[in-house]
Amino acid sequence: MTDMSERFMVVPVDRGDARAGEDRVDGDSVFLDAGAGEDERRGSVPILQYSREPNRFGAGNPRESSPFINNTDDEKGNLYDGKNMALFEEEMESNPMVSSLLNKLANYTNLTQGVREHEEADEDEGAKKKTVKSPQMGTFIGVYLPCLQNILGVILFLRMTWIVGTAGILESFIIVSMCCSCTMLTAISMSAIATNGVVPAGGSYYMISRSLGPEFGGAVGLCFYLGTTFAGAMYILGTIEILLTYILPGAAIFKTEVKELQAEAMLNNMRVYGTCCLTLMALVVFVGVKYVNKLALVFLACVVLSILAIYAGVIKTIFEPPVFPVCLLGNRTLQNHDFDKCLKTDIINNVTVTTKLWSLFCKGPELNASCNEYFTLNNVTEIPGIPGLTSGVISENMWSSYGPAGMLVEKPIEAETASDGSQDIYMPYVVNDITTFFTLLVGIYFPSVTGIMAGSNRSGDLRDAQRSIPIGTILAIVTTTIIYLSCVVLFGACIEGVVLRDKFGDSVKGNLVIGTLSWPSPWVIVIGSFFSCCGAGLQSLTGAPRLLQAIARDGIVPFLEVFGHGKANGEPTWALLLTALICESGILIASLDAVAPILSMFFLMCYLFVNLACALQTLLRTPNWRPRFKYYHWALSFLGMSLCLALMFISSWYYALVAMLIAGCIYKYIEYRGAEKEWGDGIRGVSLNAARYALIRLEEAPPHTKNWRPQLLVLLNLDSELSVKHPRLLSFTTQLKAGKGLTIVGSVLEGTYLTKETEAKRAEQNIKSAMTAEKTKGFCHVVASSNLRDGISHLIQSAGLGGMKHNSVLMAWPASWKQSNDPQSWKSFIETVRETTAAHQALLVAKNIDSFPHQERLTEGTIDVWWIVHDGGMLMLLPFLLRQHKVWRKCKMRIFTVAQMDDNSIQMKKDLQMFLYHLRLNAEVEVVEMHESDISAFTYEKTLVMEQRSQMLKQMQLSRTEREREAQLIHDRNTASHSALNDKADATPERVQMTWTKEKYFTERNRNREAIANMAVRDLFNMKPEWESLKQSNVRCMHTAVKLNEVVVCKSQDAHLVLLNMPGPPKNSEGDENYMEFLEVMMEGLNRVLLVRGGGQEVITIYS
Repeated sequence: MTDMSERFMVVPVDRGDARAGEDRVDGDSVFLDAGAGEDERRGSVPILQYSREPNRFGAGNPRESSPFINNTDDEKGNLYDGKNMALFEEEMESNPMVSSLLNKLANYTNLTQGVREHEEADEDEGAKKKTVKSPQMGTFIGVYLPCLQNILGVILFLRMTWIVGTAGILESFIIVSMCCSCTMLTAISMSAIATNGVVPAGGSYYMISRSLGPEFGGAVGLCFYLGTTFAGAMYILGTIEILLTYILPGAAIFKTEVKELQAEAMLNNMRVYGTCCLTLMALVVFVGVKYVNKLALVFLACVVLSILAIYAGVIKTIFEPPVFPVCLLGNRTLQNHDFDKCLKTDIINNVTVTTKLWSLFCKGPELNASCNEYFTLNNVTEIPGIPGLTSGVISENMWSSYGPAGMLVEKPIEAETASDGSQDIYMPYVVNDITTFFTLLVGIYFPSVTGIMAGSNRSGDLRDAQRSIPIGTILAIVTTTIIYLSCVVLFGACIEGVVLRDKFGDSVKGNLVIGTLSWPSPWVIVIGSFFSCCGAGLQSLTGAPRLLQAIARDGIVPFLEVFGHGKANGEPTWALLLTALICESGILIASLDAVAPILSMFFLMCYLFVNLACALQTLLRTPNWRPRFKYYHWALSFLGMSLCLALMFISSWYYALVAMLIAGCIYKYIEYRGAEKEWGDGIRGVSLNAARYALIRLEEAPPHTKNWRPQLLVLLNLDSELSVKHPRLLSFTTQLKAGKGLTIVGSVLEGTYLTKETEAKRAEQNIKSAMTAEKTKGFCHVVASSNLRDGISHLIQSAGLGGMKHNSVLMAWPASWKQSNDPQSWKSFIETVRETTAAHQALLVAKNIDSFPHQERLTEGTIDVWWIVHDGGMLMLLPFLLRQHKVWRKCKMRIFTVAQMDDNSIQMKKDLQMFLYHLRLNAEVEVVEMHESDISAFTYEKTLVMEQRSQMLKQMQLSRTEREREAQLIHDRNTASHSALNDKADATPERVQMTWTKEKYFTERNRNREAIANMAVRDLFNMKPEWESLKQSNVRCMHTAVKLNEVVVCKSQDAHLVLLNMPGPPKNSEGDENYMEFLEVMMEGLNRVLLVRGGGQEVITIYS
């Protein structure tokens, strides 16, 4: 995967061209050795070197320092002196010429990131560093042999014969075929990923993380690390098993003569020796990895020689089978340790004497001693352990022979049965040491096909990684699959079934079973497998810490950062220590058969995600997905993924669940705490496709009332420092949304985008920080506009996408509108109200937003809803949504509605309670009666002050001529509005109506006409002279605001939150200041108020 967000360094490579120094610009390269001579510099051209180190210049995404883009060289001008490209001179400041780019790409090399650098650092310590040469490994040495060495190992030598004997040839064939098919399909997927661009050193972890993103990358990377570490434990246990069972049985520390305790003693020996072996290997790796690498060829030679010895032995059995007799008592196999002759009695000097075998089953050496019943009933027979390829034993070994722990290993022949078998466990029979079944064998066998990543892990050492990795890996898998399948058949055809099922070779004098088949001697396999396991263990202890170091240096798992450090030469010391500790936990398990399924899980998890990465990239048709390896298909990757998942649960369902839980926990941790990385991963592609599909589906139809929820556009004000003025607006958004639905946080900067680009980005960052602090999940949108009003208009119109558009606007009440000399502050507010109405969007205006609760939970109190005009149910829905959040959970909901003179308030209350019951809302209901009363002097005074202030503001802003024109216009409009008042059928937007149904509205309108006429006559003599000029509609609106305020303050002064219907603004803009005054009066004396204006759509329903 090519990834342009990684860091590249330019390093010199000797080109050997005398003219290179003349044509080159020195500024284009950064030399590894600052003290290099001028001659050395002159013979170099700049090339790219991939750097695995994290970015040192900040915690964000790694920055590019490549010549591809944003190259700011001081002497760049020299390259473009010609006039042919004058048109593109400005572009050249940030983008290189194609010729320059191609020149640098042609000389690209991918230097070793692993062991070779550390070797050189050790060798050249204190000396001048030499120029690093490009890697020269080919397919055979660089990929094929390492894969072969990693795949063939401990399971083949120690468990393969036992698996064939227990499962039978047919089922063993199925096990091997399944596991090899899984690795082959994974290798195909891996080849596609590995050839999709340059794969820097880091191998499988790099491929998965860059294909599936940091969360999956980290989870799978750590699973792969744990798998490699447990593999180290398995190889060490294999080494100790070979040592104590076949090479030096006398070296055991814990010994016992009691048969049933022998297994436990052996496990304790494994723990002690395994810990010593681990310590020794860790020291070797710590002292110098170069020794491990130099021995790699020796270990590989051991594996190859051992396999050749097996094939040679199979061929020899045709002519001359090796002599390894097996002693049977009846049909039971005997452990051939404590006796030399397979006889009950022997004739020596014409005297019949008992043998050592007799004394094992009888209470004395006498011929008349009491003996075991089964021993008495059955004869002893001796059969060849290796009958040979042409013996026909293959037919007997075709079928499985599973059984519980302690089951006797028997040959299927006739034998007398004893009535009492209770003493059998104390007799020297060969028995099953563990309960065997098909799925267990799959788990134990699978580690023998792992190791396919060995080639991709060495990608930094290869001459042409894109060609070598697919060919080498697939050839290695084909080779090992042929070896395994042929071994299954050949073992079943050459070796006696009871010997195959004898795990530790007790029936053939403690020989390694596979060794009995080899030629020229069993010791070839014993010594070969011992060194092979040693080497594999060392390589696991070398590779695992480097993998952990790579993950730690990527910075995606914060608590692992300490493991990114190491010795001065880069050796991962801390990572090695952790690896040794985890490895020790595997060694303490002590049983090879118990450790194998654990590492099977982790490797299968890793392979599953490699297949998933390939399938995703193929199905999504990512533009960057252009692998050179063409023989892949998403169906193959999907099949591989399914096979991996199936094998996980076949092997051990509980281990599979634990492995998935570990991976899931790591994934969620990285998602929650990890550094944000953008690696162009496939999961992001899936998200984009899913989002696109969902958006297109959402666009098809408007949401049903049942699905309606406030999708908020939050309009924020920024201060001069571009910080958020009212962060509590974001807190309130979080409380209202409870993490659900859409939230778009918008703000407007005055000016053009060209001049405000950097400020807009800074503002966006500040808003995002505030959103994070207030736990608001959503999107941020900052626009630059010539004026505030237009910017807000643009946001209301264009924020959101498709079906994910906002349906409600939340903003703060402009508290300082009276003190402001600039009327634009409240004018833009009123225009926002008008535009939300025109766009059929709901509007929420919060007064005293800074006094709203933050994260502290409110004690018991009330949320009061004043339901005056039916607005689609917004007033009912909002308190319900708020009470879902912990801050408002303890608050009770109260609903107040206003009754007029001719309303039946008792019936209204019953109706409202029934309505709330059907809505499934719990709330107290109260009907407030507002009786018709005279307009008070206070109201007239308020109106007078309001109008005088309005006139004064206008006089300050208008010239004399404009003032006269304005006065005439006001007079004309007043006349028109008075005449229109009685004729207009529906004046609801003009003034606040104390109604909640259409019928009541008409009744109230007719009554108002009479009341206005009567009032005019009655109050004629009480009026002050200056009151006469007041506009009657203003007086009536002020009367409504004052009366409503009195009632609300009386009932809801102590409420935690008051929700009020927001009256609409006047149709014309003449009375805008008056409208602001009405709202101010209506909210006077209340602490926290939320004005709500519905969007003209029902948002709550009684239906299910």
